Amino acid sequence: MLALWMLRALSAGGLGAIGWRLGLYTSELSSDSEEFLPWGLASTLAGVIIGGVLVPYLILKPWRISAEYIDSLPGSALISGTAGLLVGLVVASLVSIPLYSLSGWPGWGVPVIVSVVLGISGLTFGVQRERDMRAIFPGLDAPASYGDHSMGSTMNGAGVTSNGNGWTGKADKVKSANTSRNGNILVDTSAIIDGRIADLSITGFLEGSLVVPRFVLDELRHIADSSDPLRRNRGRRGLEVLGKLRKDEAVPLQVLDVGVENGNEVDAVLVQLAREMKSAILTTDYNLNRVAELQGVQVLNVNELANALKSIVLPGEELRVNIVQEGKESGQGVAYLDDGTMVVVEGGRRYLNAFHDVSVTRVLQTAAGRIIFANPKGE
Repeated sequence: MLALWMLRALSAGGLGAIGWRLGLYTSELSSDSEEFLPWGLASTLAGVIIGGVLVPYLILKPWRISAEYIDSLPGSALISGTAGLLVGLVVASLVSIPLYSLSGWPGWGVPVIVSVVLGISGLTFGVQRERDMRAIFPGLDAPASYGDHSMGSTMNGAGVTSNGNGWTGKADKVKSANTSRNGNILVDTSAIIDGRIADLSITGFLEGSLVVPRFVLDELRHIADSSDPLRRNRGRRGLEVLGKLRKDEAVPLQVLDVGVENGNEVDAVLVQLAREMKSAILTTDYNLNRVAELQGVQVLNVNELANALKSIVLPGEELRVNIVQEGKESGQGVAYLDDGTMVVVEGGRRYLNAFHDVSVTRVLQTAAGRIIFANPKGE
């Protein structure tokens, strides 16, 4: 509040002095000193009013809007935009050296125009290359740590070295997961081969940028070059999925130039990189999921997402299913819901290859998914 009143006072005083000088100039033009009183008083009062009322409003509101916009930008965008602006101004200063020799107003007007145009062009180009700045400095968008509860680590090529702080409870686990997100999502080879991330990105549920390390691409290329036809097809499918993600503008995709030293496992280096970048890992690998969670890295498991989206069925509900095959036990039949959930029908073998109404008896949740047990209706 004090700063606002100081700005009002300075603006009123400055424009009042300008009004006073304008009144003196008017009286000199009229060659009549008596003309100064009405014109000088009027211009001075107008300057004081405009400076005290309008100028602070014209300055503070644009300043606040600009400050809020700049505060919302990530650090990578600010650095890349500033670098582009500086490069544009340097080029403009070099280009403007021979232009200062022009006579008249072009001697100063043309260099100013050149500086404005090249400065804005450099700023725009720098902001457009924000993705490259994030790839070079991945920690720019990382959130602040939670003090002693954060788990620091160092990249040493052989593994991750923590600072000695262990898990002290559920709250620490939640805080560690929160510190593992900075808007980037590291993609594992299994998630790329799975292919569902391409459809998931189209839906808009993924926030941030998908980051594919170079060692993941190398592993995918080795799979695509395998002599085993099954592995070769899986690798080629993964490369097709990456091509589809590259064309899709809904979620940005960038490649991080990070390799793997000889003797290091890809999963271990991926978890290590995720901790350094404070990023989440997108995967379908169950073992990688558990290892990453133990080290405080948030994991986005596509299989867990698919299981969470499956329909909820309670014991006692009735379903109409198509029994398509025999079960493991004698007399059992197996059917599948639209979302792929397996329904084991006791005594359903006699209804094979036919639709039949069943009543749910129990629901079993396993690591592989959800299994529904049911009996034919009326039995």
